Amino acid sequence: MKTALLRSAFLSLAVLGPGISLQAQNDSRFAHLSGTLSDSNGGGITDVQVEARMEGSSNSQTWLATSSPGGEYSLDLPAGRYRVRFTRSAFASREMVLDLAPGESRTLGLRLDLAPLSSNVVVTAYTQPTELAHAPAPVDIVGPQEIEQREAVSLPDLLSTQTGISLARTGPVGGLATIFIDGGDSAFTKVLIDGTPVNLPGGDMNFSNLTLDNVDKVEIVHGAESALYGSDAMSGVVQIISHRGSTRIPELDLFSEGGGFSSARGGGQFSGLLGKFDYSAAGSYFHTDGQGVNDAFLNRGFAGNFGYSFSDSNQLRLTVRSDASFAGTPGQTLLGPAFSDSTAYDDLRQLSGSLNWSLKTGSHWVHRISGMEARFLDTAGFPDFRFFETAQFNRAGILAQSTYSFRSGAITAGFQYEVENADPNNLSGLHARRNNQAGFLDVRWLPVARLTLSAGARVEDNTNFGTRVVPRLGGVYALRYSSGFWSDTRFKVSYGQGIEEPTIFESFSQDPCNPGNPALRPEQSHTLHVGLDQFLSDNRVRLTIGFFDSEFHNLINQLVGPANPMCFGGNEMLYFNTDFARARGFNWSGEAHLLRWLTVNGNYSYDDSRVLQTIPDAPSVEQPGNHLIRRPVNSGNAWLNVNFRRVNFNLAGYFTGVRTDSDFDGLGITRNPGYARFDMATSYAFGKSLFLYARLSNLFDKRYQDAIGFPALGRDYRLGLKYRIGSRN
Repeated sequence: MKTALLRSAFLSLAVLGPGISLQAQNDSRFAHLSGTLSDSNGGGITDVQVEARMEGSSNSQTWLATSSPGGEYSLDLPAGRYRVRFTRSAFASREMVLDLAPGESRTLGLRLDLAPLSSNVVVTAYTQPTELAHAPAPVDIVGPQEIEQREAVSLPDLLSTQTGISLARTGPVGGLATIFIDGGDSAFTKVLIDGTPVNLPGGDMNFSNLTLDNVDKVEIVHGAESALYGSDAMSGVVQIISHRGSTRIPELDLFSEGGGFSSARGGGQFSGLLGKFDYSAAGSYFHTDGQGVNDAFLNRGFAGNFGYSFSDSNQLRLTVRSDASFAGTPGQTLLGPAFSDSTAYDDLRQLSGSLNWSLKTGSHWVHRISGMEARFLDTAGFPDFRFFETAQFNRAGILAQSTYSFRSGAITAGFQYEVENADPNNLSGLHARRNNQAGFLDVRWLPVARLTLSAGARVEDNTNFGTRVVPRLGGVYALRYSSGFWSDTRFKVSYGQGIEEPTIFESFSQDPCNPGNPALRPEQSHTLHVGLDQFLSDNRVRLTIGFFDSEFHNLINQLVGPANPMCFGGNEMLYFNTDFARARGFNWSGEAHLLRWLTVNGNYSYDDSRVLQTIPDAPSVEQPGNHLIRRPVNSGNAWLNVNFRRVNFNLAGYFTGVRTDSDFDGLGITRNPGYARFDMATSYAFGKSLFLYARLSNLFDKRYQDAIGFPALGRDYRLGLKYRIGSRN
């Protein structure tokens, strides 16, 4: 009986529905609103939610429509004034007020732009923002929600739990912190802050004092990306993207916390939107005594992001970030008193900034001109020996590019010029300068609805090694578009080549015992990625697996040179391109929204890295057949988040297997044991303005070391309050 009634009701709606719509269209009291919604290439956007709400009326009814695969939508509305809003994941929302007269038929077509801060949009893998689903290279995105749920404070702690990343830190807090992506060296990852390169010239990036102040998003691109970013992008790219103000009523966030090891932290963020000017600025202060002798750490940071829109097609943006820290460096205390120092310290200051002008001319062209600079000052002090060493570096450059978008793709051509200056050692008196310039081309094409192809190449001209050409290719094919249990399926493949310029010291050193070699060739990589994305249960579950195969050629090492009694060991040490290595394995990651308030994430990495060729007198741990130093074969992460009413609870676990390592002091230690560590974070909202939060790191007080001899931080707790003012449009 019930089945018959339901069938009858459904048939009635099926018959009467079109009639009701047709009646509304013919009713002179109604207005008809329709149009086509398109992206920057002119293609229609499907599944855009169109919401119309009458203004100045006690009637709270909302009229809804969803755009078709071609981007078309239509609504029949009673005459009146409406606030109409267009929203879709990955695209910036559009909103406007319309006056609709009785019987009026209004056509409203709009172009929606991708939202760079969306977790479904990647800005690092291409020259223009692109939906994550169309990016061939493996990309991991950490958005503001994850940062807040995990109560993350520093970038290295956040990166260490991402797929395929291994962290090496020489000490608990404030020690040198570097990362390895998919088996590549720590110097093989290009690091960008709002588009500004911040690596040392030809070297790695010290993440030790880089906080998450004013950070809304972190993108990790796996694979060689030198075709787009030049030197340093050998095994991956990490980009930090700043928060942008978006509220008409300014938002002010203030926080203060304290906890174990006499730790104290405080700061705030102020952001908003004033007419055509958006602004966001944040700063913080942190101090801890640490867990041992000479283990104190002081960090101060400031970050700002300021933009002005002359029009929708003409925008100017300034970003700046400064991090300054002072850390005690007790040394490899786990190896014994002889390897520790109770007075040594490291004074690190890093500053970066960029000025970016984006201009659209016509419906197809977008141009971008950027100026950028990064400065690095590091002073290592050893008062017991009356010895101080200061290193200063800066890199400054300009970037100009133009993108032509058409219905099925886009093509970008650009030019980049960069100047590198360095005083790598105040004792040597060396000042070196190196100029780099490059032209690049990047193409994205959608020949059919399910297929995205990309290709690019860069011609890099370097003062040291001359001219090199590095290409990349990739493709994404949607094997399945569906709903239900078996949802979307995507296949991805990408290939890229990378280059790494020698460090300033390797090229220009005037040390008679370690002379530089201006004839060094760039280190090179070839990387292939093949992956599959499988979505389940109406896309509430995502499973991703990716295989990678990387080769690293012309790696730089030192050979024993001529005898020189002035040198330690009696011989000079000369730089040459001698080594060869590879890394092969796979990364698996998954995300499941099991309930509205429950999310589970996990990842696992298998990285079989190997030394293939090196110098005969290299240490035994670096001889062919060994795994590359500080890169575990097995590692993984899992975290669970519960967000129920006013409470958020996050539990994260990290594990790593045995790693090849060295004490570098002749003790013969070559094995760093694996470990598992758990962290917990929680928060409680007393209302819309006041939040209580807590973090507990290394929950079970696990004793471990990321680098041999350097103890990691034991169990640590923090308790804090956050107060929010404003934040309304």
